Amino acid sequence: MIKETKPYIFRRIGATIIDYGLTITFFVYYLRFFGEYSVTDDGYGYSTSGFKGLPIILFWILNHVLIEYLMNATLGHWIFNLKVIDESGDKTKFKQNLKRHLVDFFEIFLYGIPAIISINNSEYHQRIGDKWAKTIVISTKGRKTSFKKLTEEEIN
Repeated sequence: MIKETKPYIFRRIGATIIDYGLTITFFVYYLRFFGEYSVTDDGYGYSTSGFKGLPIILFWILNHVLIEYLMNATLGHWIFNLKVIDESGDKTKFKQNLKRHLVDFFEIFLYGIPAIISINNSEYHQRIGDKWAKTIVISTKGRKTSFKKLTEEEIN
């Protein structure tokens, strides 16, 4: 079990802005080039349906879940020197990364307020998705400590 963590609120917000900035940019450009323009009583815009909408979901899985599973960090986390680990300190499993990001929609839709409250009030500074997935966000920044086993000659 991890002994000590910090909230890293601003770094986590920055990472989220980068990660979802990429996702939204892809979404907008994809709809613009592959979507159908329509005018309805509710307004106008581009939309897709059926298999045409699949690349948007696949990009989200790739950008948020798969990359985090493979690298322990999304691009945003990497830029801000953060990584995601299992509560036991091990590498996360794909299912854990999927779970933690399924909650993103709820947390981001409410301006990140549920995430910030959860991070500031939980023992290991976990947002709701982290608690559900049993993951922790830690910093990769800082000194690496290495220990050398001393021989008897070095001790004397």
